[in-house]
Amino acid sequence: MPDLELMLTCPVYNSFRVQQVAGMFDVPVEQKVVQRIRVQKPDLDWPWRVGLIVGPSGSGKSQLARHLFGQAVWQPAAWPEDRAVIDCFGDRPIHEITGLLTSVGFGSPPSWIKPYHVLSTGERFRCDLARALAEANAQADRAAAGSKAPAVLTSAPSPSNSQFTPRGVARSSDVNQAGSLPQAIGPIVVFDEFTSVVDRNVARVGSAAIRRAIQKGLIRCRFVAVTCHYDVAEWLEPDWILDMADGLFQRGCLRRPPIEITIFRSAAAAWRAFAPHHYLSGRLNPVAQCYLATWQETAVAFCALLPIPGRQNHWRISRLVVLPDFQGIGIGTSVLEAVAELYLCWGRRVSITASHPAIIGHLRRSRRWRITAVRKTGSKPFQRGLPKYRGSFGRAVVSAEFLG
Repeated sequence: MPDLELMLTCPVYNSFRVQQVAGMFDVPVEQKVVQRIRVQKPDLDWPWRVGLIVGPSGSGKSQLARHLFGQAVWQPAAWPEDRAVIDCFGDRPIHEITGLLTSVGFGSPPSWIKPYHVLSTGERFRCDLARALAEANAQADRAAAGSKAPAVLTSAPSPSNSQFTPRGVARSSDVNQAGSLPQAIGPIVVFDEFTSVVDRNVARVGSAAIRRAIQKGLIRCRFVAVTCHYDVAEWLEPDWILDMADGLFQRGCLRRPPIEITIFRSAAAAWRAFAPHHYLSGRLNPVAQCYLATWQETAVAFCALLPIPGRQNHWRISRLVVLPDFQGIGIGTSVLEAVAELYLCWGRRVSITASHPAIIGHLRRSRRWRITAVRKTGSKPFQRGLPKYRGSFGRAVVSAEFLG
């Protein structure tokens, strides 16, 4: 495989302190500082979907990514301070926006309606990622329609940011002009500093969520992560890796480590950590039977069930919450089905009524669930000689029963 060599230069501005450093550490002072990068030239002439450029800080990852992919390197624009995150994705349909936010592990509706600047660092990272992928989907739609319109995402005017135009999604023809890639499938998104600002658990889960979303077809692009963190490689499962430490280019998909969840009966007090992340009321019925799911001794998900009034041995899932840092990799649906399977073994029927897009999507796809009702305006709460419980009036919901 031939080598690719880049020479990077930057000017040196002479000053008294520059001369001091040069004298103290024997650093040669020239007109320019030169850095040479030598790596194996990547062979990208095949239908890959996920790539990874990884290496130590200062090894030239960003420069190499720009050389290989040009305008495909994502450059995020500012987010308006007076608008909710959900309103900052241009004219993309709401089901796609919520699907993308969920696919990158940001599946918390209470946070969707907040402005970007009040979110945590991890939530901001996932919002940036979702917006980059939304633009990639828009580019894929335009390509499918035969349009050659430039990739531009705009918002309605706002005082803090009247218009924003993120850059960083390139058509295949754009990359051809840079001489890096031939005509191939789908647009390309190159995300620099991938997971650099988030907790490592968030980084690994987020990486797995992206790969999962690409495999499911929710993300219609090719994705390249550029990072100094090697721990995401197994979780991202890239089709190729370019390691700047040794300059080696390798093809072949890594295997993600297994995610082993432990589920056990818990007290209602465990709900306190999950209540702020539930998209309905944060209250929990005191008679609910509660279950807690842990991963590597860390609580990650909560599930609660209630008996259905007037129906013997028939229970419903009343609460199902996965903490934001662990969303997007299927933990919620795995916990849902594990608990439902347990109750089925006890001779009990289990149903769920949901309005969250991710849960509804799973219920529709899975053969283990049977859709029993679709209500566009929900249902009113009712009372049959038992304490009244909250209905779904005003919300579009899907009800399903577990078949096992």
